[in-house]
Amino acid sequence: MHRRNRLFVAIGLLYGLAGGLLALAHLASPGVIPGNLPKIHAHMMLAGFVLMTIYGIGLHVMPRFGGYPLRSERVATAQFWLANAGLPLMIAGWLAWANWLVAVGGALTAAAMALFVVNMMLTVRLKGPLD
Repeated sequence: MHRRNRLFVAIGLLYGLAGGLLALAHLASPGVIPGNLPKIHAHMMLAGFVLMTIYGIGLHVMPRFGGYPLRSERVATAQFWLANAGLPLMIAGWLAWANWLVAVGGALTAAAMALFVVNMMLTVRLKGPLD
């Protein structure tokens, strides 16, 4: 498995752990952590844990389903950096109540999603090698 894909999965697991611990900390002592905690928790779990794990596994498995190599390793690496810049910026924006930072992070996260979709669509073609 490509190192980048393993990093996606590892980072996803860390987001899942951090999101769970954040929820527990909030339940144990509400109001101690500033910011918009429901949005932070939700995005750590969904965009962090779930989506990063899907990226890592998808980049490894999906090309094999189509019988082709990944269309672009460079695009997948750019996706990695965009995704891992976007989510922390969104979290920082919610902690600081800075909507402009959330918007920048959201745009980077959406760009990473778009790169993943395009790369996968170009990799797993409608007509595979056995068709």
